[in-house]
Amino acid sequence: MSYVAETLGNLLHQTAFFNLTWGNYVMIAVACFFLYLAIAKEYEPLLLVPISFGMLLVNIYPDIMLSFEESANGVGGLLYYFYVLDEWAILPSLIFMGVGAMTDFGPLIANPKSFLLGAAAQFGIFAAYLGAMALGFSDKAAAAISIIGGADGPTSIFLAGKLQQTAIMGPIAVAAYSYMSLVPVIQPPIMKLLTTEEERKIKMTQLRPVTKLEKILFPIIVTIVVSLILPTTAPLVGMLMLGNLFKESGVVRQLTETASNALMYIVVILLGTSVGATTSAEAFLNLDTLKIVALGMVAFAFGTAAGVVGGKIMCKVTGGKTNPLIGSAGVSAVPMAARVSQKVGAEADPTNFLLMHAMGPNVAGVIGTAVAAGTFMAIFGVF
Repeated sequence: MSYVAETLGNLLHQTAFFNLTWGNYVMIAVACFFLYLAIAKEYEPLLLVPISFGMLLVNIYPDIMLSFEESANGVGGLLYYFYVLDEWAILPSLIFMGVGAMTDFGPLIANPKSFLLGAAAQFGIFAAYLGAMALGFSDKAAAAISIIGGADGPTSIFLAGKLQQTAIMGPIAVAAYSYMSLVPVIQPPIMKLLTTEEERKIKMTQLRPVTKLEKILFPIIVTIVVSLILPTTAPLVGMLMLGNLFKESGVVRQLTETASNALMYIVVILLGTSVGATTSAEAFLNLDTLKIVALGMVAFAFGTAAGVVGGKIMCKVTGGKTNPLIGSAGVSAVPMAARVSQKVGAEADPTNFLLMHAMGPNVAGVIGTAVAAGTFMAIFGVF
């Protein structure tokens, strides 16, 4: 009888109930809330479902992120090995390849002025950098945090790893991906506040057709130019342009389909769950995390506003031919930000079609955020 009681007692004490802290329960509730947003509200479920589930797992069973150095038998937890691929910048680079394989750079090629709007939206990054420095973060930590302003999760992870800011990589990545998911909620009020109804109703002329030769040469030229100026951007910009070259060359259909479908979704699963698994209660529930989340919101709002202001300036310069709403798409959330520009424009005039025009600044923002990350790496002498 004592054997049975002892066995039952051992089993009972092995349950998570005896090991969880109040912080773990808070993070479990947060994970369930994110799952609700992803499933019920459909806020970017491809991102939020794996991130939320990783958050749920690590707060119930922390050893799922245990490193092999810390484990008694020399074998790490499952999601630890996924996370190592983030630290080594492998998964962010593969994400960029998939994005490139799915992206049409035609609108940017047809309207090169879009580069200016993509650049304008990057002001959010430098605003966050200065804000983080003011709040007491180190220069490298501030740089890693600032990329949240570009609404670019992979680049945020990439730069945090390169600058050896792994201690805050989890909050940075979760903040970046959360704001990417909430683009349809955060951007419209800012866009409407900074534009008049007349500006939102502006109809833009159809973009010129882009030749196949232009689309093939674009990724090659961008890779050469950007990598020569900022070699440290080669992993991100190079993979982005390689994926796009797969698509536009027309001779490697199998590689295009793999990069944009199977490989992309596999990497999203690995990256999403590992990012979510960095949000243990011990690592996430602290003052620095709250600062990072607040800075991310300010930076993202500032980047959106700067893009819209840039659009208003371009509207004046072009004699009212540019709808300022497309400037908000200069953040890196592809194609969500472009869709938001289309949605807000259509609310003002249902016959207004801004999607393709907004895709120019949108893909320019992806390149711009990678360049901003490369600039920070060059400043700190990181290769």
